[in-house]
Amino acid sequence: MGHRLSVVVPYSPTTAATAAHFARSLADQAEVILAGEGQIEVAPGPNLHVLSGMAGKGAAIRAALGKVTGAVTVLQDPDEAYTPGDYEALCRPIQEDTADAVFGRREAQGLRPELLAERALGGFTRLVTDVALEDPLTGVRAFRTEALRSVTLTSEDDAVDAELVVKLAAQLFRLTEVPLPLQAVPKRPLASHLSKLRTLMRYATVQDDADNRHEGYSSLERMDGANNYNAWLGRRFREHLGKRVLEIGAGIGTITRELEAGRELLIALEVDRFYVDRLKNKFRGKPHVRPYLSDVALADWEALKAERIDTIVLSNVLEHIPDDAAAVRRFRQILPVGGKVVILVPALQQLFGAMDEAVGHHRRYHPDTLRRVLEENGFAVDTLEWMNLVGIPGWFMNSRVMRRRTMPKLQLKLYDRLAPLLAQAESHVNLPVGLSLFAVGRVTGEV
Repeated sequence: MGHRLSVVVPYSPTTAATAAHFARSLADQAEVILAGEGQIEVAPGPNLHVLSGMAGKGAAIRAALGKVTGAVTVLQDPDEAYTPGDYEALCRPIQEDTADAVFGRREAQGLRPELLAERALGGFTRLVTDVALEDPLTGVRAFRTEALRSVTLTSEDDAVDAELVVKLAAQLFRLTEVPLPLQAVPKRPLASHLSKLRTLMRYATVQDDADNRHEGYSSLERMDGANNYNAWLGRRFREHLGKRVLEIGAGIGTITRELEAGRELLIALEVDRFYVDRLKNKFRGKPHVRPYLSDVALADWEALKAERIDTIVLSNVLEHIPDDAAAVRRFRQILPVGGKVVILVPALQQLFGAMDEAVGHHRRYHPDTLRRVLEENGFAVDTLEWMNLVGIPGWFMNSRVMRRRTMPKLQLKLYDRLAPLLAQAESHVNLPVGLSLFAVGRVTGEV
């Protein structure tokens, strides 16, 4: 297959015989690690490791990963419905560096009642994670081993299947799937389905996808799923972009994704390593997108100037910078005559509330204050417009009245459905006010 392959087969007392059958058929083709609980009739060898004493699928997978040496790892449920003959197709996207994880999409003729629960759970998984996978809880998956090991797994039982999808999606790894013709229909006990459902419910309600270790992540993750709204912003930005772009405060790459197509270079500057790691995952295989870990004040501006940047983009970032005027002067120093700074900022200080505090805003802007910070620091203002009038009531209620620190996911999804209509309506009128301000500043003379 081009890459050394490791296959991890977690087993239980009831599946030990099938796991042993897999191991014997694979040991001359790949490294095989059996991990689980109970006796298993197979002899360990140079390519076959047996780890016993782990009660539960999650515990078995964690133990097995310590033995893996292959660049690609397949997680294989011990079920006769699956066949190792599918591994070549399963691993191909990883070999071609177009994916970090590949899921075998189970396909069976007719309506199989045994798959109904799996399909229902798969739909709920898509709702929680926003992954574009038809069968995210399949029993056979391939991973770039480095990516799999970077995920911190805590589940002990079958809930690990749901946890894997949630955390891979949260770290912005590239996920895809390939069709997997079934030899039979896999059967899983009710307890397995309930365990996965509880885990998904926990991540949908009380935990974010970073296990609540990073405040503000929930807001960014939820906004990343607002596809229509982000496409609207992307269109506005792309109207003013050159070929070599510096994005300040790229976060988890929500706007980066909208901007990168057609660019010679897109440098995604981000101060938080937690987010830079996700940017690297998201844009792996796209060398023109270059994540850059730095604070605005500490960036190597001479090196950035040498990159011949012609456009600087800030999408809901300028309000995070304590000294916004000093930052704008920095931007002016590296741009050529005719270069642009394209900015989206939150508007109206009267709306400043708990959600602003949660994500680290120092201020919200009025047209006069945004114009002043641009014109007094080297830019002529070509465009200065209100955006998103309809978003004001929802922000006010959630952030000011209810003091929520993140936008409820359901509200955001409903708003996102309206975004195409709002974009079309706002393109025909000059708004008197809005939740945001959009501005384009242009360099007109030498520094």
